[in-house]
Amino acid sequence: MALGPDDIVLSSPPFIHVPLLDRLAPASGAGFKGMSVMPGDIWELEQRGMPPGEIAQRFADHGLAICEVDCTGCWLPAQQRLDPSNEMGKLLRSLTPERVIDTAARIGAPSVTAVEMCNVAVDFDQAVEAFARICDYAAERGVKVHIEFLPFGGIPDLRSAWRIVEAAGRPNGGLTVDSWHMFRSGSTLDQLAVIPGERIHTVQINDAPAKASADLMHETMNGRLLPGDGSFDLAGFIRTLDAIGSTAPISVEVFSDDLVRQPIADAARSWAEAGTAILKQARNPQ
Repeated sequence: MALGPDDIVLSSPPFIHVPLLDRLAPASGAGFKGMSVMPGDIWELEQRGMPPGEIAQRFADHGLAICEVDCTGCWLPAQQRLDPSNEMGKLLRSLTPERVIDTAARIGAPSVTAVEMCNVAVDFDQAVEAFARICDYAAERGVKVHIEFLPFGGIPDLRSAWRIVEAAGRPNGGLTVDSWHMFRSGSTLDQLAVIPGERIHTVQINDAPAKASADLMHETMNGRLLPGDGSFDLAGFIRTLDAIGSTAPISVEVFSDDLVRQPIADAARSWAEAGTAILKQARNPQ
């Protein structure tokens, strides 16, 4: 099921507390056309004996596309040296690119996100080589790879991520552009406007207050707002993506202590309404 920029997608990570199959009906009922998944979602079902083809069929039965697997967190040499004895290090060391890409291929997901969230020192040449390598591995399996930059990570902004993607020169390599990371990193719409639209593989929208929290990690994981409820120029963001020819669907991703306490059907409905309203505002200004 091919999706485009008029379609909205539910981002799964904020709903990690809800079993994957229990997310499907609320997402479909709210009007979402697809959903991202996390590697652990799939591994848990496979460990329980569900074949990958059946997982994919469950999505299709609800009229949903599987949009991406989010994420691999162990694709850079510096990440592979993280301490595996603490919880975060153990998790990220388990998310090897080969394991995550193979998972995407098994369930028919088109792409995989690559992140750096531990603020390790990222050597540019090593990052280019590592990204090219995982793109080549993914290409053999019909999968794309996109870097998601994080302002508190070792690839902190749009410019840094695009330099790696551009230098790697792999046609299946691209970017995830998340509005929170975009605006909180100080990246600009002018910078986005010069990136070829076909290299934007996934888009995520959300909002935030005008003043950033002193703890960006806490804000991104607990204090995001629904699209339209904050200060971000989301209409300009969408119009810029349209202008460069991005064909990626628009995923709504809102990590919020308040929203996570809602029943998933209520949260999904509010997310879908907010995302649809922003698209309408951007493309049909009054």
